[in-house]
Amino acid sequence: MSYRQTLEFLLYQWLDAAALNQRTRFADHSRETFDAVLDTCERIAREKYAPFNRTVDIEEPRFDGEKVILPQATHEAQKAYAASGMLSAAQDYEIGGMQLPYTVESAANSFFAMASISIGSGMLTSGNANLLMAHGTPLQKEVFARNEFAGRFSGTMCLSEPQAGSSLSDIATRAVPDEGPSVAADGATPWNQDPLGPRYRLTGNKMWISAGEHELTENIIHLVLAKIPGPDGKPVPGTRGISLFIVPKKLVDTQGHLTGERNDVALAGLNHKCGWRGTTNTLLNFGEGKYPVLGAAGAIGYLVGEPGQGLSCMFHMMNEARIGIGMAATMLGMAGYQASLDYAKNRPQGRPMGPAGKDSAKAQIRIIEHADVKRMLLAQKVWCEGSLALQLYCARLVDEQHTGPVQAADEARLLLEVLTPIAKSWPSEWCLEANSLAIQIHGGYGYTRDFPVEQYWRDNRLNMIHEGTHGIQALDLLGRKVLMENGAGLALLADRIGNTIDRARRHPELAEFADQLEQALQQVGVATRAAWSTGQPTEALANAVPYMQAFGHTVLAWVWLDVALATLGATTSDMANRGRLLAARFFFHYELPKIDAWLKVVQARDMTCADFPEEAF
Repeated sequence: MSYRQTLEFLLYQWLDAAALNQRTRFADHSRETFDAVLDTCERIAREKYAPFNRTVDIEEPRFDGEKVILPQATHEAQKAYAASGMLSAAQDYEIGGMQLPYTVESAANSFFAMASISIGSGMLTSGNANLLMAHGTPLQKEVFARNEFAGRFSGTMCLSEPQAGSSLSDIATRAVPDEGPSVAADGATPWNQDPLGPRYRLTGNKMWISAGEHELTENIIHLVLAKIPGPDGKPVPGTRGISLFIVPKKLVDTQGHLTGERNDVALAGLNHKCGWRGTTNTLLNFGEGKYPVLGAAGAIGYLVGEPGQGLSCMFHMMNEARIGIGMAATMLGMAGYQASLDYAKNRPQGRPMGPAGKDSAKAQIRIIEHADVKRMLLAQKVWCEGSLALQLYCARLVDEQHTGPVQAADEARLLLEVLTPIAKSWPSEWCLEANSLAIQIHGGYGYTRDFPVEQYWRDNRLNMIHEGTHGIQALDLLGRKVLMENGAGLALLADRIGNTIDRARRHPELAEFADQLEQALQQVGVATRAAWSTGQPTEALANAVPYMQAFGHTVLAWVWLDVALATLGATTSDMANRGRLLAARFFFHYELPKIDAWLKVVQARDMTCADFPEEAF
C-alpha cells in the first residue's frame, strides 16, 4: 500500500482529524480542504525535493570566503515551500495563516521529510517564529515572526557551545546592555528603550547551528541563549542566569526593512556530517568584531521575555523541535522501508525450501518470499508506521491543548509532557534500525550509492543526537516527566492505555494482546516505583535509557493495539487492514517481550554501568 493510504488511514479513520472542523478555529475547513493541503505538499515534495535528495548529499554546502553556496535545487525547494504557505499553516488568518489543525500540518510536512530531509522544510523557522508568537512583544512578532512565516526571513536555534555541548548551564556567551560610547555618539535610542526590545551586545560562540548561514532568505533570525552578568560582573551560575535574545544576521528597522548594516555574527566554520548534508551546520562567532556595529564589536541582540527566563522560553522551541526530529526519524525510516519493500518485490534470488531441501532446477523466487526477509520488512513496518501513528497522536494532542475544553486541554498538556521524550527518541532509535534492515535487504547493493538506503541510514543517524541525546531524553522521562505533578501525567497515560485495553478485550482476536499490554503497563509501574524507592537519583537514573526503551515499547504496543481497534472498525476489509492487524501481532510477539530485560535492571537499580571503574576499560 502507498504511504498516502497509510497516512490517510491514521489521520481520518484512527484519529478522526476531519472532526476537528467542528471547532470554531477550524470551522472553515473540511476533509476536502485537508486533502487539498496534502495534495499540494505531496506534489511539491515529489517535484522539488525527492529528485534532488542525492544531489544535496553530494554537493555539500561550501563557503567561498563571502557566502555559503548551496545547490540551486535547495533554493527552488525553499521558494516552493514558502509559497505553499506551510510555514504559517497553523497560524491565524490575520497574520497570513491558514488556521489548519497542527495534526494536518504535521501530516502534510511528512511528505517533505520523506522526500529529502536535508533540503529541509522550515522546521526551525516555524519553531523560531512560534516561540516569538508565544513570548515576544507585539513588535517582535510583527517584525521577526511574521517575516519568518512569510518565508522572507529564516530562523535558527542557538543553544550549544563548543565547550558546553548539551550542558546549557555551562554556556559562556555573554550579553551586556548596549550603552557604550558608540551608542551615545551616534545618538541611538537608549538600550532599554529600543522598540524592538531591550538591546544588548552579545559575545561568544555557538556550535552545531543548523541553517546558521546561507543565502536562501533575505535575513536569518538567530534565537540565542546567553548570560547577563550579575551585579559583580560575573555570569550567574546554572541555568537560572540564562536569557534569550533575537540576534538578526542583518539589522532591521521597526518595519522589518533591512537597514543595510550587517550584525556582528560571523561564520567560523562549516561542520561536515555523515548525513543531513544538504543543511548547513555551522560554528558561529557572535561579537568578535568582524562586522562591527556602530563602530564597536558585539552582536546586537534584543531580549525576549524576562532576564533569566531564557531557557523556559526556549523550551517552547526545543519541545517543538524534538517532536519534529521524531517525525524526521520516522519518515527516513519510512523512506527506507518503502525502498526495501520495492526491492524485495522485484529482486529474484534463491529458491523455496522443500522436503528435500532446495531444488536448483526450479526458477528463482523473489526475496520477499523468504521468511527472514518478511521478518525484516515487518520489523520496519511496525517501527515506522507505529512511529508515524505516535507522531500524529502527539500532533492531535497539540490541537486538543489549544482548542479543546479546559479539562481536555490540560490533559493533553500532561500527556504531551510525558510523551515528548518518547516521540523524539523512540523513532530515532528504531527507525534507524529500520534503515539498517533496509540496507540488509538490499544485500551488497545496500551500502553502495546506487541505491538510496545507505543515505537514509546516514541521515537518520544524526537524529539520535539532534535535540538531545537518548541519555538526555531518558533522564527527562524518568527524572522529571513521570514524577511531575505527583505523577499525574503518568497516571493519565496509564488511564488512556487502560481504556484501550478494556475496548480490546471485547474482541477475541485482540484479547491476548490486551492482556500482554496490561502486564507491560504494570511492569513499567513497578519499575518506576522501584527505581525511586531509595530516593537516590544516582541509583534511580543509572538505567534511565533501558527504562525509556521499555516505556517506549509499551507506548508503541498501546498505539498498535489502538490502531488495530480502528482497523476492526474500518468500513472496508482489505489487505491493508489485514496487514495492520498482522503488524500488531508482530509487535506483540516479537517486540513487546523485549521490555522484560530492560526493566529488570531498572527495577533492581543495577549499578554495573555506574560503578564500573574508569581504569577497567
